[in-house]
Amino acid sequence: MPFRGLFGREEDEEEFVEIEKTADDSKKVQVMIESLEDYRDVERVQKLLREGNIVLLKIKPLKDKDLGELKRSVQRLKKTCTAMNGDIVGVDEHFLILTPPTASVYRGEQARLTQV
Repeated sequence: MPFRGLFGREEDEEEFVEIEKTADDSKKVQVMIESLEDYRDVERVQKLLREGNIVLLKIKPLKDKDLGELKRSVQRLKKTCTAMNGDIVGVDEHFLILTPPTASVYRGEQARLTQV
């Protein structure tokens, strides 16, 4: 008689439940890395955002070229993010992170408390 049988325990059988794959599982959020070299590039970035992608945008090339055009470009992207309930955050002085409504950028505990 096995030792486990003395105490009346039966061997535990592991049960696995199969989960069907949903349509949401197949669509992953893409993080796109883009460069802003001209005001015309804003349209391409807006399209990526509207498609649901997160965009890491390098703004240094346009900053070095024309600061006024950079400000105009960032303002247009900011309006797009606001209109679609997305998020836009400056990282360092050379990058922006732009997110669709399905994602947001965590800004830390203090920022979260002041937003409420």
